[in-house]
Amino acid sequence: MKLKTRIIISFFIIVLEPLLFTGIAFWAFTQYQFSMIEKQYGIEDPTYESLTNMAEVVNHLTNEIIENIRVVAQTTPSRFEDIVYLDDLNRELQEMHSYILVQENDRITYYGCETYPQELVEKLGKFQDFDASTNAGLYLGGRVQVLVKQVTFETPQIKDGSVFIVSNILETLPQMKDLFKNMLVTVVVILVTTALGLTWWIYRGVIAPLDKLRMATQKIKSGDLNFTVSSEGVSEIADLCQDFEEMRQRLKENAEEKVEFDRESKELISNISHDLKTPITAVKGYVEGIMDGVANTPEKMERYIKTIYNKSNEMDRLINELTFYSKMDTNKIPYTFNKIMVTEFFDDCAEDLHMELEAKNVDFSYSNYVEPEVMVIADAEQIKRVVNNIVSNSLKYTDAGKQQKINLRVKDVGDFIQVEIEDNGKGIAAKDLPNIFDRFYRTDASRNSSKGGSGIGLSIVKKIMEDHGGKVWATSKEHTGTVMYFVLRKYQEVPANE
Repeated sequence: MKLKTRIIISFFIIVLEPLLFTGIAFWAFTQYQFSMIEKQYGIEDPTYESLTNMAEVVNHLTNEIIENIRVVAQTTPSRFEDIVYLDDLNRELQEMHSYILVQENDRITYYGCETYPQELVEKLGKFQDFDASTNAGLYLGGRVQVLVKQVTFETPQIKDGSVFIVSNILETLPQMKDLFKNMLVTVVVILVTTALGLTWWIYRGVIAPLDKLRMATQKIKSGDLNFTVSSEGVSEIADLCQDFEEMRQRLKENAEEKVEFDRESKELISNISHDLKTPITAVKGYVEGIMDGVANTPEKMERYIKTIYNKSNEMDRLINELTFYSKMDTNKIPYTFNKIMVTEFFDDCAEDLHMELEAKNVDFSYSNYVEPEVMVIADAEQIKRVVNNIVSNSLKYTDAGKQQKINLRVKDVGDFIQVEIEDNGKGIAAKDLPNIFDRFYRTDASRNSSKGGSGIGLSIVKKIMEDHGGKVWATSKEHTGTVMYFVLRKYQEVPANE
């Protein structure tokens, strides 16, 4: 749910829910109070006016008593001089928030209320002529606020007597008190419940997710990326949580990549240092031998110089490999693609390998099964680098005392040219074979120290082949040898439409 929608719903809940439930509660309480009024006071079918108009209710309550008083006034008016009778009548009226007032010849002879408001007596004197034969009564306002009903009587001693029923309008019926109290409690409960519900709803949809995001930012600030942020809350915040989680994952990946890059850089420096140390030491030793006159014959001098040359070539190859690796890591390899005659290119390549390997006492063989006119689109220098890296890797891992053999084969396999370089080295275990083209991967940690190598030769091979639209893979059998394969797509001219 969107935040805007939730705000609109909250507004209507704040406005409508209290009104709705208050209305329902008021209806239920008034129906109950109606039944109580009807039961206690005998008012049939009470209305809402019965609850709000106290004069009507009180007037109705005293109708029966005023009729009884009227009968007594006609039959036995002397009873109005009986204090006991008047007290009994007054107690009955007190239950109805009313009392008796008896006046004889303009003199108050009985007053059924403890207080004696002079204002009431004065007002009664002004309205002596109101119709005493009806039950409607006379409402006296001002400070008095009473409903008065009058019955006149006459005895031999009293020529002008009146009995008044005075009902206090300001006294609220118990039902009204209960109604007001219940409604007040109900409204408070409804408002509190609505506030709590909306608070929980907003907290769950807005505040809680934002609080989790705040905690997540603190974790990221402290360098902790090992947590997850679940999408929850309103749609806008849920989307924000999802974006935050994606950002966290990206930061974690970058941090892991940085750690891996630092590790690889340290390993590369270690490998390069090892590889440079060996030929530099050899060159230094042979140069010192020449300076000290150890190479005192033409044959020794030639062997010393040839060794120095070979070691220099090794360092040059290693530096070129490192330079290429730095360009590969930034995708800035300077390719120069041209059409290459496959047979001619690999014949030249095989000739160079034959001379180099023969000097190292390596048995080299070459076979080419491709037609002379077949061509590929490739960078000749980089393809040659691929071949040299594979051969160099093969020479490093051959059992001591075993005659090293390298076999180069070039085959035509449909739309591709497949190059195979086979050796008779130690071979590679099946579990290591899928990883040999990864950077710095070692099938045997001990080889790093005994054989040297930067650990990036085969990863360079993989990168070059991928950039040429080809692929590279290997098969191997331990203690027998390894065959490296790579393929290049043939160049085919598309005939122009006539």
